[in-house]
Amino acid sequence: MGARVTVGDDTRPDQGDPQTEWSAAGSPPALVADPAAGGTGLILFPRTDSLPAAWVGPVPATGLEPDDVAALLAAARPCPLLPQHGEGWFGRPGLSGHRLGHGGGGPEAGGDWSPLFRPARSEHDGRRARVEAADKAAGLRLVTEIEAVPGGAIRARHTLTNLGRQPYVVDSLEVVFPLPGRVGEVLDFTGRQTAERIPQRHQIGDGLWLREGRRGHTGHDSATVLVAGVPGFTFGSGEAYGLHVAWSGNTVHRVERVPSGLGMTGDDAEPREGLAPGATTIGGGELLLPGEIILAEGESYTTPWVYLAAARSGLDDLSAQFHGYLRSLPAHPRSPRPVNLNVWEAVYFRHDLGKLTALADAAAGLGVERFVLDDGWFRGRRSDQAGLGDWWVDEDVWPGGLHRLAKYVRGCGMQFGLWIEPEMVNPDSDLYRAHPDWILATGQRVPPLQRHQLVLDLTRPEVVGYLLERISGLLSEYEISYVKWDCNRDIVDAGSGARAGAPAAHGQALAVYALLDELRARHPGVEWESCAAGGGRIDLGMLERVQRVWTSDMTDALARQSIQRWTGQLVPPEYLGAHVSASFSHQTGRYMPMSLRGATALFGHLGIEADITQVDDEDIAELAGWIQLYKRHRALIHSGRVVRIDTPDDTAWMHGVVAADQSTALLSYVQLDEPRNDQPAALRVPGLDPRRRYQVSDVTPGPRRPRRSGLWEARIPGVQVSGAALAEIGLAIAPQRTLTAAVVLVEAL
Repeated sequence: MGARVTVGDDTRPDQGDPQTEWSAAGSPPALVADPAAGGTGLILFPRTDSLPAAWVGPVPATGLEPDDVAALLAAARPCPLLPQHGEGWFGRPGLSGHRLGHGGGGPEAGGDWSPLFRPARSEHDGRRARVEAADKAAGLRLVTEIEAVPGGAIRARHTLTNLGRQPYVVDSLEVVFPLPGRVGEVLDFTGRQTAERIPQRHQIGDGLWLREGRRGHTGHDSATVLVAGVPGFTFGSGEAYGLHVAWSGNTVHRVERVPSGLGMTGDDAEPREGLAPGATTIGGGELLLPGEIILAEGESYTTPWVYLAAARSGLDDLSAQFHGYLRSLPAHPRSPRPVNLNVWEAVYFRHDLGKLTALADAAAGLGVERFVLDDGWFRGRRSDQAGLGDWWVDEDVWPGGLHRLAKYVRGCGMQFGLWIEPEMVNPDSDLYRAHPDWILATGQRVPPLQRHQLVLDLTRPEVVGYLLERISGLLSEYEISYVKWDCNRDIVDAGSGARAGAPAAHGQALAVYALLDELRARHPGVEWESCAAGGGRIDLGMLERVQRVWTSDMTDALARQSIQRWTGQLVPPEYLGAHVSASFSHQTGRYMPMSLRGATALFGHLGIEADITQVDDEDIAELAGWIQLYKRHRALIHSGRVVRIDTPDDTAWMHGVVAADQSTALLSYVQLDEPRNDQPAALRVPGLDPRRRYQVSDVTPGPRRPRRSGLWEARIPGVQVSGAALAEIGLAIAPQRTLTAAVVLVEAL
């Protein structure tokens, strides 16, 4: 049976605003928005016998009067946040489910499959609204919550409660927002390990665009942010709407255009038939496996929070709203983001104290501030085929434990971090041999292996108890400041033996949250990184709990440019682990100059993923320059507004950050390929004060050579100009050598 669960945690303090009751159809429309942030607003229009209709869109700086929107209702095209088949909605319904066991000779299933909710009570306080509704005949209650969050986005979720005596099966419950008819294109993302966040876009036509995530966690191919906008929207222009489901399990993202259909008006005594106009909607929720949520009498299911940002000026405005929300969270990193050294690509499983202390010495000399020991430190872990789950230090490799290494690292002035993968187990491990029933499985069969792993069933208290005891003990014994939490496989056959093999993906995701939350409570001084074979679990549900994500296992800087560019649609730079790797990529074999490697890592949470004891003196000197540049400007990079500047072709990209007070900007020009012509690019800088004057300086570390001698100098000359000129005309950037980058600092005079 199901239980009362809330999958979208409310991590922000209660604002304590007074609430106004608001329920009758004669009540005025109610606007939910953050007046301080502007951004996105949602207006609810009360209706006597139906759920409130909703309009959502960008709120202008001058504000928006709900009554004015009501006067233009036909153009606004409102619809409920839960479309109902019983009202003549022929698209995908917001709720799909049915009741079991009617008794008295009735069918064993299929009852109350088309509920029709009527409003009962509503509250509204400007930033939040709550709508209560019920279908008494079906024995169901629905509560919808809407909130404006810091940064400017809004979020909504539904809670469904079974009031009937017989169980109710919830097949799907989704939050759906209306879109204006002028919206005509969809952008979302796909991908794979080492190639996350590949953008794909297409025109909206009649019917349903449905993205389902069935991997048991977010996935490398996750939609991440589903964006619908006017045709041709770009980073800096065009009306756009971005939706994200804040959940680390199976998900649904959807855009749908429904042709005209049946519309009912009047009341139950005198219903009148009409024709409802077509509508376009965007929405999402959790993807539930068959029979995963079955509500007994009095039990409830709550959807994840579904976030929506709306903007008039393109994708960067959407990003700013999501970034603003993440920067408001209690878990958001407050201290300067330290330079990391992760030793994985330096040593892999070849752990040796002498080699690792040499790496620590070299790292300290470069200005590294955190040393992370990756996979290979625990019992039997000489390859990825054994040992996972046995969370004791391997005494054969580390006699006396990790104390000598940890002490040495701290003696070099660096924090000590450690890699773990709590959710997984190798069949070749003491843990699996002792508890083969502790894995997720359906029926009596063992699921297929992926990366030589199976998935532990975290819905079992004994499994969580074991992990808590072992991980907490390690964190206490070694004074660990930082944990890289990995999750290297998808979940296949996500059934729990504790429930006779019934689906447990929903419970597993909640259990991951609970385990991480408990460890955070026990060890408040530890910072956490979420890794899932790279960027396979990047979502707001996880980001509410961690201080960093590993953006991708791809450390080739050229490939990383795109991965970081599009992961940034949701996540601000301070969370995005971005490491300078070896000159020849371990994933692609390509040679990457230090210029591109340094510039790519600069606009994230900079680190190193290479054997720096083997790097030549020239590259070490240039790497030190990139680290110094990062330290000088990380406060700006990790607090400013991200800008991605539209370019005429993809041979060069321009991007950067602009300070909130418009005093400073740091921007990068990246030459990804040979330019198609020799005309300089115009690096236009949005977001500065048009009336102030600024000093522009080339701050790129390392040597610079022109692409072609006698044509342009590689280094960008310093100038003093107005913010207006930089925004409208821009700075001329000569084509650079392929796979190099230039970094420009703009400072107010």
